[in-house]
Amino acid sequence: MEKQPRLLSSQLLLKNRVFEVTLNRALLTWKEIQTKKKRVYGSIHSTFKVAGSYCVPVPEIVAVREAEADSRTKDEGRWQKLSQKPTEGYPCAFTVSYVERGRQHRWRCSDVTFHCSDWTLCQQWVQSIREQLLLLTSRPKHLLVYINPYGGKQQGKLIYEEKVAPLFSRASISTDVIVTEYANHARDHLKMEADLKKYDGVVCVGGDGMFSEIVHGLVSRTQADCGVDQNCAEEKLVPCGIRIGIIPAGSTDCICYATVGTNDPATSALHVIVGDHQPLDVCSVHHNNTFLRYSVSLLGYGFYGDVLADSERKRWMGPARYNFSGVKTFLTHHHYEGTVSFLPATDILGNPRDKTKCRAGCYICQHNGKLLSEEAQLHKMEEPVSCSETEGDWRVIRGKFLAINAATMSCACPRSPKGLSACGPHHRPHLAPGSTSCVTSCATPARPHPHPQVLLQLSILLKINFLRHLLRHTNKDDQFDLAFVEGGGARGGKRLFRQICRDHPACGCTPVNSSWNCDGEILPHATIEVGVHRQLIRLFARGIEDQPLFEDFCTPSVI
Repeated sequence: MEKQPRLLSSQLLLKNRVFEVTLNRALLTWKEIQTKKKRVYGSIHSTFKVAGSYCVPVPEIVAVREAEADSRTKDEGRWQKLSQKPTEGYPCAFTVSYVERGRQHRWRCSDVTFHCSDWTLCQQWVQSIREQLLLLTSRPKHLLVYINPYGGKQQGKLIYEEKVAPLFSRASISTDVIVTEYANHARDHLKMEADLKKYDGVVCVGGDGMFSEIVHGLVSRTQADCGVDQNCAEEKLVPCGIRIGIIPAGSTDCICYATVGTNDPATSALHVIVGDHQPLDVCSVHHNNTFLRYSVSLLGYGFYGDVLADSERKRWMGPARYNFSGVKTFLTHHHYEGTVSFLPATDILGNPRDKTKCRAGCYICQHNGKLLSEEAQLHKMEEPVSCSETEGDWRVIRGKFLAINAATMSCACPRSPKGLSACGPHHRPHLAPGSTSCVTSCATPARPHPHPQVLLQLSILLKINFLRHLLRHTNKDDQFDLAFVEGGGARGGKRLFRQICRDHPACGCTPVNSSWNCDGEILPHATIEVGVHRQLIRLFARGIEDQPLFEDFCTPSVI
């Protein structure tokens, strides 16, 4: 890396110790200067030795402000002492607020206060750092904030006021705050009323449902402004030009887990402040040429659809309803007949079972767009086919399924730290490759019913195996290492899910449908068409950072 020229360098005081402080366009660094005094021929000489070195990337400086060197100052509603009494000769001071990394991908805002020998030097340092921050054009200056006061534990407003607003204020970010009053309030406001030209980003405080509202509002608004018909499944959607920030305050917060690595509100706020940029794929869902919804995390038919449908009838139980409905659905769960038709992601980098990890600056997410076709043609199966066969570039699977899942991200959350989607140990699906991970849990291929006693034995064995599959969402085992589980990537075209169970005179069964779980919302249509739209939205995030990378980096500690 080319060495950056120094913009400013001075000897400043920090906690009664002298440091050599240097600023260039990339880093703010400070090195302690240790003084060993010894008497030589009646005079005192000083020898200097460079000790520990500390540095902060300029893009991760939150703010800089002047500070009174020998007084208390009021900051964020509480009194705190900025520093100890300075040594004579350093009467002025300035404080730098910066991002400091903690465990489990958490960020926090830390302060370091330097004391200067004169007021002019102090002003010079403050001005120089502010000039470098102004050059960071990706940082937001004015945000539109939506707060859901009812989501999760109904702490959204309190979380914003106590943990987020003070950080935005410190970074000199102005905000227009709207507390939502009813379902889809934020979606409707974004679609019809919001003057988006005034803002550098939209921030939602709530859970995954609130984020879904923001996505639907922004994407619909963008398509309407560009004259794109959302009801046409063949339309190529226009990417949104404004970023979305997520302050987690919900029950699961899987979007934060997949894009940041934690559901800590302060961490998410700091990602917004530093102006991070993370593109995200979005799936559009249609039924009979009618737009239904957008999906950014999970489309689940069968088990997850049944769990959601049952839990919706028990909302009075709070978040515990998911555990109750999950156990109930597992014990009573049956399979569904259907057909899955998809375009395999064979022409892109990476696959669900390789050894690559989707981390900040992911190579695969950045380069797959160059390899994908401009558009894929929609293929519809008109006649029944065998259990699994290939027709052209499309793959078709027909049979009985316990679950059909299409995941655009890992769907990780506290209940499932490793996620639900197709990934090996310690690996997560990529966030913006232009494809989605399709996982099918097969019961049996479509065939005549066996003897009742054999059917009972198969049913018991099937439940045991499906339980193993569910448990592998929460541990390090590969969920594909089971015979009845199949997964792969579907690239950015359209995919048709068709329910094919009809009246069978031989067995006397009647058609039974499940519901689709679309990011926590119920879709009652069994037959849907799904299209993957690469990097349709952008988040104030950078992907999950690889922790060991920063252990060797000279990250500053609290001094």
